[in-house]
Amino acid sequence: MIFTFAWRYFRAKKSAHAIQIISWVTASVIAFATCCQILVLSVFNGFEDLVRSLYATFYTDIKIVPARGKTITLTPEMIEKIRSTPGVAAASLVLEEKALLQHGESQTVIFLKGVDENYTRVSNVADKITRGNYETGTADEPMLVMGSGIRQATGIVIGALYEYMPTTVILPKAGNTSNDPLSSMSEGNVVASGSFTIQQEFDNTIALTNLPFVRQQLALPNHVYTSMDIQLNPDAHPEKLKKTLQHFAGPEMKVLNRYEQNTSLFNTMKTEKWAIYAVLTLILIIAAFNMISALTMLVLEKKRDISILKSLGSSNRKIQQIFMSEGLLLGFIGAAAGITLATIICFLQIEFKLIPMQGDSFLISHFPVKLLATDFLMVAATALSISLLASWLPAYRASRQPVHLR
Repeated sequence: MIFTFAWRYFRAKKSAHAIQIISWVTASVIAFATCCQILVLSVFNGFEDLVRSLYATFYTDIKIVPARGKTITLTPEMIEKIRSTPGVAAASLVLEEKALLQHGESQTVIFLKGVDENYTRVSNVADKITRGNYETGTADEPMLVMGSGIRQATGIVIGALYEYMPTTVILPKAGNTSNDPLSSMSEGNVVASGSFTIQQEFDNTIALTNLPFVRQQLALPNHVYTSMDIQLNPDAHPEKLKKTLQHFAGPEMKVLNRYEQNTSLFNTMKTEKWAIYAVLTLILIIAAFNMISALTMLVLEKKRDISILKSLGSSNRKIQQIFMSEGLLLGFIGAAAGITLATIICFLQIEFKLIPMQGDSFLISHFPVKLLATDFLMVAATALSISLLASWLPAYRASRQPVHLR
């Protein structure tokens, strides 16, 4: 009954044409704001998925790192215990150190990662090779897989039949206390086998080779590593497995999930997403003032109806609910229209890639979009909540109208 009155008041022709105009303007503003919110959240979801996929190459499901210092000690028994843990699909041991890569007269600072044969099981870097092949070689014949930015900075030619300029990796020796700077550094020649293109941050800094070569150059003992990268089974529970692995690793090591490996990036993305959502919510709040105006004018027009309803026994609460339902109806119509329009735009973007990204330096040519049910629920709840709050004051005044019948 309450919504019947609200619907009749919404459809009925008003004596003051301005009430109708303000009502439709209010619904239109709500539709515009909710449409923008869905579009913004969906684009952020798309970019977040894209960034996760890019960073998944070097930020694995679980990573074991030292709690203090730069290295951890993992015995063969510990390694086997971790690899045999239920839910662990693969585990790779890594030795990483900052190094100087020299090719002829060109030099650049890189992060050299020495990886074992399991690294391709925890990382998809082999699928990102754009030149050459993924080969890391052996300790005696080391090969280098580098980012495309490193290749361009040094001028290394991959796959050349004859390389007249050697490629040298210069690394600091661990634990060296000599005053001679030359004796504290090690040099090793490598052969470039391939280059990958993932993301500028990785392409300009990271190079891969085999683990024994890096251990030899750093003069580190066996069983010493900088990290252990772990890939989980699809049905594994990351947080539960993280606690189990932390128990195995002990206090000398930290077990990090994918989010904890790069908290600054994900926190920044979330902050930007919710900041823009908050700004768009202000548009809904502005629409609420229009709604207050429309409902206040409607209450003045329906004074006689209110008096009749009260004389028939309607309580103040019923009167208030009728006009609050009128505000809720405006919010529902606007939110439904905005969400429907945003959904259509998103599906068109997914299907036809209508809105391109400017420039040619991106990995994708169009804005990525991902629709989430939670976004729809949140946007709808926000619009309806603001509509309900905006309609409270006019509805309260309507319920306190005195009975005047002539």
